[in-house]
Amino acid sequence: MSDRSERFVIGLVAGSAALILSFFLRIFTGGLFIPELAAQTLFSVMPGAVESQAVATLGSLAKYSAFAGATVGNLFLYGALGVLLHRTYRRLTQKGHFNVLQLSLLSYSILFVLAVILLETTEVITHTLPIHLVSLYLLPPHIAFGFILYIMFQRQVARPEIINQTSLRRECSIDLRRRQFFRIAVAGVVASAFLFYGVDLLSPKSSKPSDKRASQPVESSSSFESEFATPELASFFASEVTRNDRFYQVDINIVTPVVDANSWRLTVKGLLNNPLELTYEELKSMPAVEEHATLECVSNKIGEDLISTALWKGVPLKSILGKAQVKPEATYIVFRCYDGYDVGIPLEGGLETILAYEMNGVTLPAEHGFPLRAIVPGLYGMMNAKWIMEIELVNNVHEGFWQRKGWSNNAEYQIHSTIVLPRGALRSRFGDLGSSRVMLGSNVPIVGIAFAGDKGISKVEISTDGGKSWQIARMKEPLSKNTWVLWAYEWNPPAEGRYNIIVRATDGMGKVQPAELRKPFPSGSTGYHTVDITAEA
Repeated sequence: MSDRSERFVIGLVAGSAALILSFFLRIFTGGLFIPELAAQTLFSVMPGAVESQAVATLGSLAKYSAFAGATVGNLFLYGALGVLLHRTYRRLTQKGHFNVLQLSLLSYSILFVLAVILLETTEVITHTLPIHLVSLYLLPPHIAFGFILYIMFQRQVARPEIINQTSLRRECSIDLRRRQFFRIAVAGVVASAFLFYGVDLLSPKSSKPSDKRASQPVESSSSFESEFATPELASFFASEVTRNDRFYQVDINIVTPVVDANSWRLTVKGLLNNPLELTYEELKSMPAVEEHATLECVSNKIGEDLISTALWKGVPLKSILGKAQVKPEATYIVFRCYDGYDVGIPLEGGLETILAYEMNGVTLPAEHGFPLRAIVPGLYGMMNAKWIMEIELVNNVHEGFWQRKGWSNNAEYQIHSTIVLPRGALRSRFGDLGSSRVMLGSNVPIVGIAFAGDKGISKVEISTDGGKSWQIARMKEPLSKNTWVLWAYEWNPPAEGRYNIIVRATDGMGKVQPAELRKPFPSGSTGYHTVDITAEA
Protein backbone atom coordinates (compact mmCIF):
# COMPACT_ATOMS: atom_id res chain seq x y z
CA MET A 1 0.00 0.00 0.00
CA SER A 2 1.36 3.43 -0.96
CA ASP A 3 1.97 6.19 1.57
CA ARG A 4 -0.93 8.18 0.10
CA SER A 5 -3.33 5.24 0.46
CA GLU A 6 -2.18 4.73 4.04
CA ARG A 7 -2.83 8.36 4.89
CA PHE A 8 -6.24 8.14 3.22
CA VAL A 9 -7.15 5.19 5.46
CA ILE A 10 -5.84 7.10 8.48
CA GLY A 11 -8.21 9.89 7.50
CA LEU A 12 -11.07 7.38 7.25
CA VAL A 13 -10.36 6.03 10.72
CA ALA A 14 -10.07 9.49 12.28
CA GLY A 15 -13.17 10.60 10.34
CA SER A 16 -15.15 7.63 11.67
CA ALA A 17 -14.38 8.79 15.20
CA ALA A 18 -15.42 12.34 14.29
CA LEU A 19 -18.69 11.08 12.81
CA ILE A 20 -19.43 8.97 15.87
CA LEU A 21 -18.94 11.96 18.16
CA SER A 22 -20.97 14.21 15.87
CA PHE A 23 -23.70 11.60 15.75
CA PHE A 24 -23.99 11.39 19.54
CA LEU A 25 -24.00 15.17 19.81
CA ARG A 26 -26.93 15.14 17.38
CA ILE A 27 -28.76 12.56 19.50
CA PHE A 28 -28.24 14.04 22.94
CA THR A 29 -27.85 17.78 22.32
CA GLY A 30 -29.56 18.38 18.98
CA GLY A 31 -26.32 19.18 17.21
CA LEU A 32 -25.50 19.17 13.51
CA PHE A 33 -24.90 15.92 11.63
CA ILE A 34 -23.52 16.75 8.20
CA PRO A 35 -24.66 13.55 6.36
CA GLU A 36 -28.22 14.30 7.46
CA LEU A 37 -27.92 17.89 6.22
CA ALA A 38 -26.32 16.79 2.94
CA ALA A 39 -29.09 14.27 2.21
CA GLN A 40 -31.69 16.92 3.04
CA THR A 41 -30.01 19.32 0.63
CA LEU A 42 -29.92 16.72 -2.14
CA PHE A 43 -33.67 16.18 -1.95
CA SER A 44 -34.20 19.93 -1.63
CA VAL A 45 -32.48 20.72 -4.94
CA MET A 46 -33.53 17.59 -6.84
CA PRO A 47 -35.94 18.26 -9.74
CA GLY A 48 -39.42 16.87 -9.23
CA ALA A 49 -39.19 14.43 -12.15
CA VAL A 50 -35.98 12.92 -10.74
CA GLU A 51 -37.42 12.74 -7.23
CA SER A 52 -40.55 11.05 -8.58
CA GLN A 53 -38.47 8.39 -10.31
CA ALA A 54 -36.41 7.84 -7.16
CA VAL A 55 -39.54 7.36 -5.06
CA ALA A 56 -41.10 5.13 -7.71
CA THR A 57 -37.99 2.93 -7.76
CA LEU A 58 -36.98 2.91 -4.10
CA GLY A 59 -40.06 4.10 -2.21
CA SER A 60 -39.27 5.37 1.28
CA LEU A 61 -35.73 3.99 0.87
CA ALA A 62 -34.96 6.84 -1.54
CA LYS A 63 -34.18 9.38 1.15
CA TYR A 64 -32.31 6.81 3.27
CA SER A 65 -30.21 5.91 0.24
CA ALA A 66 -29.31 9.59 0.00
CA PHE A 67 -28.42 9.53 3.70
CA ALA A 68 -26.28 6.43 3.17
CA GLY A 69 -24.49 8.04 0.25
CA ALA A 70 -23.92 11.23 2.23
CA THR A 71 -22.40 9.25 5.11
CA VAL A 72 -20.01 7.40 2.80
CA GLY A 73 -19.19 10.69 1.06
CA ASN A 74 -18.41 12.33 4.39
CA LEU A 75 -16.07 9.46 5.29
CA PHE A 76 -14.25 9.78 1.96
CA LEU A 77 -13.91 13.51 2.55
CA TYR A 78 -12.18 12.75 5.83
CA GLY A 79 -9.94 10.30 3.97
CA ALA A 80 -8.96 13.04 1.53
CA LEU A 81 -8.32 15.37 4.46
CA GLY A 82 -5.96 12.75 5.87
CA VAL A 83 -3.86 12.99 2.71
CA LEU A 84 -4.04 16.79 2.55
CA LEU A 85 -3.31 17.42 6.21
CA HIS A 86 -0.29 15.11 6.24
CA ARG A 87 1.45 17.51 3.89
CA THR A 88 0.65 20.38 6.24
CA TYR A 89 1.84 18.30 9.18
CA ARG A 90 5.23 17.61 7.52
CA ARG A 91 5.84 21.25 6.55
CA LEU A 92 5.06 22.55 10.03
CA THR A 93 7.03 19.90 11.91
CA GLN A 94 10.09 20.72 9.80
CA LYS A 95 9.85 24.27 11.11
CA GLY A 96 9.72 22.98 14.65
CA HIS A 97 6.18 23.89 15.60
CA PHE A 98 2.98 21.93 15.42
CA ASN A 99 0.07 20.88 17.66
CA VAL A 100 -3.25 19.08 17.53
CA LEU A 101 -5.22 22.31 17.25
CA GLN A 102 -3.62 23.18 13.94
CA LEU A 103 -4.79 19.90 12.40
CA SER A 104 -8.20 20.25 14.04
CA LEU A 105 -8.77 23.83 12.93
CA LEU A 106 -7.86 23.09 9.32
CA SER A 107 -10.37 20.23 9.07
CA TYR A 108 -12.89 22.20 11.11
CA SER A 109 -12.68 25.16 8.73
CA ILE A 110 -13.27 22.99 5.66
CA LEU A 111 -16.29 21.22 7.18
CA PHE A 112 -17.68 24.48 8.55
CA VAL A 113 -17.60 26.03 5.07
CA LEU A 114 -19.29 22.90 3.69
CA ALA A 115 -22.00 23.09 6.37
CA VAL A 116 -22.67 26.75 5.63
CA ILE A 117 -22.97 26.03 1.90
CA LEU A 118 -25.43 23.20 2.58
CA LEU A 119 -27.47 25.34 4.97
CA GLU A 120 -27.65 28.14 2.41
CA THR A 121 -28.58 25.74 -0.40
CA THR A 122 -31.27 23.62 1.21
CA GLU A 123 -34.87 24.80 1.34
CA VAL A 124 -35.99 22.28 3.93
CA ILE A 125 -34.13 21.14 7.02
CA THR A 126 -35.23 18.76 9.76
CA HIS A 127 -33.42 20.56 12.53
CA THR A 128 -32.72 24.28 12.27
CA LEU A 129 -29.66 25.75 14.01
CA PRO A 130 -28.28 29.29 14.11
CA ILE A 131 -24.81 29.68 12.62
CA HIS A 132 -23.08 30.23 15.98
CA LEU A 133 -24.38 26.86 17.22
CA VAL A 134 -23.29 25.20 13.97
CA SER A 135 -19.77 26.45 14.62
CA LEU A 136 -19.93 25.21 18.21
CA TYR A 137 -21.25 21.71 17.42
CA LEU A 138 -18.60 21.11 14.75
CA LEU A 139 -15.72 21.85 17.12
CA PRO A 140 -15.58 18.69 19.35
CA PRO A 141 -15.65 16.19 16.45
CA HIS A 142 -12.80 17.97 14.71
CA ILE A 143 -10.70 18.22 17.83
CA ALA A 144 -11.08 14.43 18.02
CA PHE A 145 -10.27 14.14 14.30
CA GLY A 146 -7.14 16.27 14.66
CA PHE A 147 -5.96 14.41 17.75
CA ILE A 148 -6.25 10.98 16.10
CA LEU A 149 -4.49 12.24 12.95
CA TYR A 150 -1.66 13.70 15.04
CA ILE A 151 -1.12 10.44 16.96
CA MET A 152 -1.16 8.30 13.82
CA PHE A 153 1.11 10.67 11.88
CA GLN A 154 3.61 10.59 14.77
CA ARG A 155 3.67 6.79 14.59
CA GLN A 156 4.53 7.01 10.92
CA VAL A 157 7.46 9.36 11.63
CA ALA A 158 8.71 7.10 14.43
CA ARG A 159 8.95 4.08 12.11
CA PRO A 160 12.62 2.87 12.01
CA GLU A 161 14.70 3.72 8.93
CA ILE A 162 15.69 0.05 8.69
CA ILE A 163 12.33 -0.43 7.03
CA ASN A 164 14.13 0.13 3.73
CA GLN A 165 15.74 -3.30 3.99
CA THR A 166 13.97 -5.64 1.59
CA SER A 167 12.97 -8.48 3.87
CA LEU A 168 11.84 -6.26 6.73
CA ARG A 169 9.99 -3.98 4.33
CA ARG A 170 8.05 -6.99 3.02
CA GLU A 171 7.20 -8.11 6.54
CA CYS A 172 6.14 -4.60 7.57
CA SER A 173 4.15 -4.27 4.38
CA ILE A 174 2.18 -7.43 5.20
CA ASP A 175 1.63 -6.19 8.73
CA LEU A 176 0.59 -2.81 7.40
CA ARG A 177 -1.93 -4.37 5.03
CA ARG A 178 -3.46 -6.27 7.91
CA ARG A 179 -3.73 -3.13 9.98
CA GLN A 180 -5.14 -1.15 7.06
CA PHE A 181 -7.69 -3.87 6.41
CA PHE A 182 -8.71 -3.71 10.05
CA ARG A 183 -9.05 0.06 9.89
CA ILE A 184 -11.14 -0.11 6.72
CA ALA A 185 -13.33 -2.76 8.36
CA VAL A 186 -13.82 -0.49 11.39
CA ALA A 187 -14.77 2.39 9.11
CA GLY A 188 -17.20 0.13 7.26
CA VAL A 189 -18.83 -1.03 10.49
CA VAL A 190 -19.19 2.57 11.64
CA ALA A 191 -20.76 3.60 8.34
CA SER A 192 -23.11 0.61 8.42
CA ALA A 193 -24.18 1.48 11.96
CA PHE A 194 -25.05 4.98 10.82
CA LEU A 195 -26.95 3.74 7.79
CA PHE A 196 -29.03 1.00 9.37
CA TYR A 197 -29.42 2.10 12.98
CA GLY A 198 -28.64 5.79 13.00
CA VAL A 199 -31.96 7.02 11.72
CA ASP A 200 -33.86 5.06 14.37
CA LEU A 201 -31.71 6.57 17.10
CA LEU A 202 -32.19 10.06 15.73
CA SER A 203 -35.94 9.63 15.36
CA PRO A 204 -38.07 10.79 18.29
CA LYS A 205 -39.44 8.16 20.60
CA SER A 206 -42.96 8.88 21.74
CA SER A 207 -43.40 9.28 25.46
CA LYS A 208 -47.16 9.60 25.20
CA PRO A 209 -49.32 6.76 26.50
CA SER A 210 -50.73 4.49 23.83
CA ASP A 211 -54.42 4.50 23.05
CA LYS A 212 -56.21 1.32 22.02
CA ARG A 213 -58.29 3.29 19.55
CA ALA A 214 -55.15 3.95 17.51
CA SER A 215 -53.86 0.38 17.53
CA GLN A 216 -56.98 -1.76 17.49
CA PRO A 217 -59.08 -2.50 14.39
CA VAL A 218 -62.21 -0.43 13.83
CA GLU A 219 -65.38 -2.44 14.42
CA SER A 220 -68.28 -2.39 12.00
CA SER A 221 -71.51 -4.34 11.64
CA SER A 222 -72.75 -3.36 8.19
CA SER A 223 -74.74 -5.77 6.07
CA PHE A 224 -72.08 -5.37 3.40
CA GLU A 225 -69.50 -6.97 5.69
CA SER A 226 -71.93 -9.65 6.79
CA GLU A 227 -72.47 -10.83 3.23
CA PHE A 228 -68.75 -11.03 2.58
CA ALA A 229 -67.80 -12.34 6.03
CA THR A 230 -64.89 -14.76 5.61
CA PRO A 231 -61.73 -15.24 7.67
CA GLU A 232 -59.67 -13.99 4.71
CA LEU A 233 -61.53 -10.67 4.66
CA ALA A 234 -61.60 -10.02 8.42
CA SER A 235 -58.43 -7.95 8.38
CA PHE A 236 -59.55 -6.13 5.24
CA PHE A 237 -62.78 -4.83 6.77
CA ALA A 238 -61.19 -4.21 10.16
CA SER A 239 -58.55 -1.98 8.56
CA GLU A 240 -60.88 0.46 6.83
CA VAL A 241 -59.31 2.96 9.21
CA THR A 242 -55.54 2.59 8.99
CA ARG A 243 -53.72 2.05 12.27
CA ASN A 244 -51.20 4.81 13.04
CA ASP A 245 -48.27 2.41 12.78
CA ARG A 246 -49.44 1.35 9.31
CA PHE A 247 -50.26 4.82 8.00
CA TYR A 248 -48.01 5.77 5.08
CA GLN A 249 -45.33 8.37 5.72
CA VAL A 250 -43.65 10.43 3.01
CA ASP A 251 -41.57 13.55 3.55
CA ILE A 252 -38.04 14.59 2.72
CA ASN A 253 -36.80 14.64 6.30
CA ILE A 254 -34.19 12.01 7.13
CA VAL A 255 -35.07 12.42 10.80
CA THR A 256 -38.57 13.27 11.99
CA PRO A 257 -38.75 16.91 13.18
CA VAL A 258 -39.37 17.27 16.91
CA VAL A 259 -41.37 20.33 17.95
CA ASP A 260 -41.75 21.48 21.56
CA ALA A 261 -45.46 22.11 22.10
CA ASN A 262 -44.74 24.43 25.05
CA SER A 263 -42.78 26.92 22.96
CA TRP A 264 -44.68 26.32 19.70
CA ARG A 265 -46.84 29.11 18.35
CA LEU A 266 -49.20 29.22 15.38
CA THR A 267 -48.82 32.56 13.63
CA VAL A 268 -51.74 33.64 11.43
CA LYS A 269 -50.83 36.68 9.33
CA GLY A 270 -51.08 38.34 5.93
CA LEU A 271 -54.20 39.91 4.44
CA LEU A 272 -56.12 39.93 7.70
CA ASN A 273 -57.75 42.58 9.83
CA ASN A 274 -56.89 40.74 13.03
CA PRO A 275 -53.63 38.70 12.85
CA LEU A 276 -53.37 35.97 15.49
CA GLU A 277 -50.78 34.04 17.46
CA LEU A 278 -52.07 30.91 19.18
CA THR A 279 -50.41 28.57 21.66
CA TYR A 280 -50.96 24.84 21.52
CA GLU A 281 -53.33 24.92 24.49
CA GLU A 282 -55.27 27.88 23.06
CA LEU A 283 -55.73 25.99 19.82
CA LYS A 284 -56.94 22.86 21.60
CA SER A 285 -59.41 24.89 23.65
CA MET A 286 -61.24 26.00 20.49
CA PRO A 287 -64.34 24.09 19.25
CA ALA A 288 -63.10 20.99 17.44
CA VAL A 289 -64.42 18.61 14.79
CA GLU A 290 -63.67 14.98 13.99
CA GLU A 291 -63.70 13.56 10.48
CA HIS A 292 -62.44 10.50 8.65
CA ALA A 293 -60.26 11.39 5.67
CA THR A 294 -58.04 9.48 3.26
CA LEU A 295 -54.63 10.87 2.33
CA GLU A 296 -52.60 9.77 -0.68
CA CYS A 297 -49.12 10.74 -1.83
CA VAL A 298 -48.98 12.26 -5.31
CA SER A 299 -46.02 9.90 -5.98
CA ASN A 300 -48.23 6.85 -5.48
CA LYS A 301 -48.35 4.59 -8.54
CA ILE A 302 -51.43 2.60 -9.51
CA GLY A 303 -51.68 -0.44 -7.26
CA GLU A 304 -49.16 0.76 -4.67
CA ASP A 305 -49.60 1.62 -1.03
CA LEU A 306 -48.91 5.32 -0.38
CA ILE A 307 -52.50 5.81 0.72
CA SER A 308 -54.21 5.51 4.13
CA THR A 309 -57.30 6.56 6.05
CA ALA A 310 -57.53 7.95 9.58
CA LEU A 311 -59.89 9.75 11.94
CA TRP A 312 -58.63 13.30 12.40
CA LYS A 313 -59.58 15.75 15.14
CA GLY A 314 -58.81 19.44 15.09
CA VAL A 315 -59.98 22.98 14.57
CA PRO A 316 -61.69 24.01 11.32
CA LEU A 317 -59.47 26.45 9.47
CA LYS A 318 -62.62 28.45 8.78
CA SER A 319 -62.97 29.15 12.53
CA ILE A 320 -59.45 30.51 12.85
CA LEU A 321 -59.73 32.65 9.73
CA GLY A 322 -63.09 33.90 10.99
CA LYS A 323 -61.36 35.25 14.09
CA ALA A 324 -58.55 36.67 11.97
CA GLN A 325 -61.01 38.43 9.60
CA VAL A 326 -59.76 37.74 6.08
CA LYS A 327 -59.58 40.75 3.77
CA PRO A 328 -61.55 40.59 0.48
CA GLU A 329 -58.43 40.63 -1.72
CA ALA A 330 -57.00 37.41 -0.22
CA THR A 331 -57.06 34.46 -2.64
CA TYR A 332 -54.52 31.92 -1.33
CA ILE A 333 -53.67 30.26 1.98
CA VAL A 334 -49.98 29.55 2.56
CA PHE A 335 -48.79 27.02 5.15
CA ARG A 336 -45.20 27.30 6.40
CA CYS A 337 -43.72 24.54 8.50
CA TYR A 338 -41.08 23.88 11.14
CA ASP A 339 -38.80 22.06 8.70
CA GLY A 340 -38.94 24.87 6.12
CA TYR A 341 -41.59 23.22 3.94
CA ASP A 342 -44.25 25.46 2.43
CA VAL A 343 -47.33 24.94 0.29
CA GLY A 344 -50.29 27.03 -0.84
CA ILE A 345 -53.96 26.14 -1.41
CA PRO A 346 -56.75 28.30 -2.88
CA LEU A 347 -58.84 30.15 -0.32
CA GLU A 348 -61.94 29.00 -2.17
CA GLY A 349 -62.28 25.36 -1.17
CA GLY A 350 -59.47 25.55 1.35
CA LEU A 351 -61.83 26.75 4.07
CA GLU A 352 -62.96 23.15 4.55
CA THR A 353 -59.49 22.28 5.85
CA ILE A 354 -59.09 20.83 9.35
CA LEU A 355 -56.04 21.80 11.39
CA ALA A 356 -55.57 18.44 13.09
CA TYR A 357 -53.84 17.78 16.42
CA GLU A 358 -55.19 14.24 16.97
CA MET A 359 -55.04 11.13 14.79
CA ASN A 360 -57.20 8.06 15.46
CA GLY A 361 -57.99 9.23 18.95
CA VAL A 362 -54.46 10.00 20.15
CA THR A 363 -52.18 13.01 20.04
CA LEU A 364 -50.88 13.54 16.51
CA PRO A 365 -47.65 11.48 16.23
CA ALA A 366 -44.44 13.37 15.46
CA GLU A 367 -43.99 11.53 12.16
CA HIS A 368 -47.42 12.73 11.04
CA GLY A 369 -46.93 16.38 11.89
CA PHE A 370 -47.12 17.05 15.64
CA PRO A 371 -48.21 19.49 16.89
CA LEU A 372 -50.39 20.53 13.93
CA ARG A 373 -51.05 19.42 10.38
CA ALA A 374 -53.54 20.31 7.65
CA ILE A 375 -56.16 17.89 6.33
CA VAL A 376 -57.24 19.43 3.03
CA PRO A 377 -60.23 17.81 1.28
CA GLY A 378 -59.69 16.72 -2.30
CA LEU A 379 -55.97 17.47 -2.63
CA TYR A 380 -52.96 15.14 -2.65
CA GLY A 381 -50.89 14.61 0.50
CA MET A 382 -48.22 17.15 -0.51
CA MET A 383 -50.84 19.89 0.03
CA ASN A 384 -51.62 18.59 3.55
CA ALA A 385 -48.78 20.34 5.35
CA LYS A 386 -47.24 18.86 8.52
CA TRP A 387 -45.49 20.59 11.47
CA ILE A 388 -47.33 23.84 10.67
CA MET A 389 -45.91 27.00 12.27
CA GLU A 390 -47.44 29.77 10.18
CA ILE A 391 -50.50 30.48 8.04
CA GLU A 392 -50.40 33.46 5.71
CA LEU A 393 -53.19 34.88 3.53
CA VAL A 394 -51.92 36.29 0.21
CA ASN A 395 -53.45 37.69 -2.97
CA ASN A 396 -51.45 35.64 -5.48
CA VAL A 397 -51.08 31.99 -6.48
CA HIS A 398 -48.42 30.49 -4.23
CA GLU A 399 -46.21 27.71 -5.57
CA GLY A 400 -44.95 25.58 -2.71
CA PHE A 401 -41.83 23.48 -2.23
CA TRP A 402 -42.79 20.67 -4.62
CA GLN A 403 -44.57 22.96 -7.07
CA ARG A 404 -41.36 24.90 -7.58
CA LYS A 405 -39.84 21.59 -8.69
CA GLY A 406 -42.49 20.92 -11.30
CA TRP A 407 -45.30 19.12 -9.45
CA SER A 408 -48.81 20.32 -10.18
CA ASN A 409 -50.25 23.15 -8.11
CA ASN A 410 -53.74 21.93 -9.04
CA ALA A 411 -53.27 18.81 -6.96
CA GLU A 412 -56.75 17.27 -7.12
CA TYR A 413 -56.85 13.52 -6.58
CA GLN A 414 -57.07 11.34 -9.69
CA ILE A 415 -59.82 8.72 -9.73
CA HIS A 416 -58.38 5.30 -9.06
CA SER A 417 -59.24 1.86 -7.73
CA THR A 418 -57.10 -0.96 -6.41
CA ILE A 419 -57.56 -4.72 -6.07
CA VAL A 420 -56.49 -5.84 -2.59
CA LEU A 421 -57.56 -9.50 -2.87
CA PRO A 422 -56.80 -11.87 -4.50
CA ARG A 423 -53.07 -11.36 -5.13
CA GLY A 424 -53.47 -7.63 -4.92
CA ALA A 425 -51.86 -4.64 -3.28
CA LEU A 426 -51.97 -2.55 -0.09
CA ARG A 427 -50.91 -5.41 2.19
CA SER A 428 -48.96 -2.93 4.34
CA ARG A 429 -52.19 -1.02 5.05
CA PHE A 430 -54.55 -3.97 5.58
CA GLY A 431 -52.35 -6.41 7.47
CA ASP A 432 -52.45 -10.21 7.18
CA LEU A 433 -54.95 -11.04 4.45
CA GLY A 434 -54.22 -14.75 4.38
CA SER A 435 -53.89 -16.93 1.31
CA SER A 436 -54.61 -15.63 -2.20
CA ARG A 437 -55.22 -19.05 -3.73
CA VAL A 438 -58.18 -19.29 -6.12
CA MET A 439 -59.87 -22.68 -6.15
CA LEU A 440 -62.19 -23.90 -8.88
CA GLY A 441 -65.75 -24.49 -7.66
CA SER A 442 -65.56 -21.99 -4.79
CA ASN A 443 -66.82 -18.43 -4.50
CA VAL A 444 -63.84 -16.09 -4.73
CA PRO A 445 -64.21 -12.64 -3.16
CA ILE A 446 -62.51 -9.89 -5.17
CA VAL A 447 -62.16 -6.84 -2.91
CA GLY A 448 -60.38 -3.52 -2.88
CA ILE A 449 -60.60 0.23 -2.49
CA ALA A 450 -61.61 3.13 -4.72
CA PHE A 451 -60.88 6.81 -4.15
CA ALA A 452 -61.50 10.13 -5.88
CA GLY A 453 -60.92 12.65 -3.11
CA ASP A 454 -63.94 14.71 -2.08
CA LYS A 455 -65.81 13.79 -5.27
CA GLY A 456 -66.74 10.37 -3.90
CA ILE A 457 -67.25 7.12 -5.78
CA SER A 458 -70.54 6.25 -7.49
CA LYS A 459 -69.63 2.91 -9.11
CA VAL A 460 -66.92 0.24 -9.18
CA GLU A 461 -66.73 -2.29 -12.00
CA ILE A 462 -64.81 -5.57 -12.27
CA SER A 463 -63.65 -7.46 -15.32
CA THR A 464 -62.46 -11.06 -14.98
CA ASP A 465 -61.74 -11.53 -18.68
CA GLY A 466 -59.14 -8.84 -19.36
CA GLY A 467 -61.62 -6.01 -20.03
CA LYS A 468 -63.98 -7.74 -22.49
CA SER A 469 -66.93 -7.48 -20.09
CA TRP A 470 -67.64 -5.62 -16.86
CA GLN A 471 -69.73 -6.37 -13.77
CA ILE A 472 -70.72 -3.95 -11.03
CA ALA A 473 -69.17 -4.55 -7.61
CA ARG A 474 -70.93 -3.85 -4.34
CA MET A 475 -69.69 -0.86 -2.35
CA LYS A 476 -69.67 -0.25 1.38
CA GLU A 477 -70.94 3.09 2.62
CA PRO A 478 -67.81 5.28 3.04
CA LEU A 479 -66.86 6.62 6.45
CA SER A 480 -67.11 10.17 5.07
CA LYS A 481 -67.23 12.01 1.77
CA ASN A 482 -63.43 12.31 1.97
CA THR A 483 -62.49 8.65 2.41
CA TRP A 484 -61.81 5.69 0.21
CA VAL A 485 -64.65 3.26 -0.51
CA LEU A 486 -64.37 -0.47 0.17
CA TRP A 487 -65.86 -2.62 -2.58
CA ALA A 488 -66.36 -6.35 -3.14
CA TYR A 489 -67.41 -8.72 -5.91
CA GLU A 490 -68.09 -12.44 -5.58
CA TRP A 491 -66.71 -14.48 -8.47
CA ASN A 492 -66.87 -18.16 -9.34
CA PRO A 493 -64.20 -19.04 -11.92
CA PRO A 494 -65.80 -21.08 -14.70
CA ALA A 495 -62.74 -23.20 -15.46
CA GLU A 496 -59.15 -23.83 -14.56
CA GLY A 497 -56.59 -21.48 -15.99
CA ARG A 498 -55.17 -17.99 -15.89
CA TYR A 499 -57.39 -14.90 -15.54
CA ASN A 500 -56.70 -11.20 -15.88
CA ILE A 501 -58.77 -9.21 -13.37
CA ILE A 502 -59.24 -5.45 -13.87
CA VAL A 503 -61.00 -2.80 -11.79
CA ARG A 504 -62.23 0.67 -12.70
CA ALA A 505 -64.20 3.29 -10.79
CA THR A 506 -66.56 6.16 -11.53
CA ASP A 507 -66.53 9.21 -9.29
CA GLY A 508 -69.52 11.00 -7.79
CA MET A 509 -69.61 13.43 -10.69
CA GLY A 510 -69.98 10.61 -13.24
CA LYS A 511 -66.39 10.71 -14.50
CA VAL A 512 -64.91 7.29 -15.29
CA GLN A 513 -61.40 6.42 -14.19
CA PRO A 514 -58.96 6.95 -17.11
CA ALA A 515 -57.61 3.73 -18.64
CA GLU A 516 -54.36 5.36 -19.80
CA LEU A 517 -51.45 4.31 -17.60
CA ARG A 518 -49.57 7.46 -16.59
CA LYS A 519 -46.69 7.98 -14.18
CA PRO A 520 -47.22 10.10 -11.04
CA PHE A 521 -45.22 13.15 -12.15
CA PRO A 522 -46.47 15.87 -12.31
CA SER A 523 -50.14 15.49 -11.29
CA GLY A 524 -50.69 11.93 -10.05
CA SER A 525 -50.84 8.52 -11.73
CA THR A 526 -53.74 7.16 -13.75
CA GLY A 527 -54.65 3.81 -15.27
CA TYR A 528 -56.43 0.56 -14.42
CA HIS A 529 -55.09 -1.75 -11.75
CA THR A 530 -54.88 -5.36 -12.92
CA VAL A 531 -53.84 -8.66 -11.38
CA ASP A 532 -53.24 -12.06 -12.99
CA ILE A 533 -54.45 -15.09 -11.06
CA THR A 534 -54.65 -18.82 -11.73
CA ALA A 535 -57.73 -20.86 -10.83
CA GLU A 536 -56.71 -24.29 -9.53
CA ALA A 537 -58.72 -27.49 -9.39
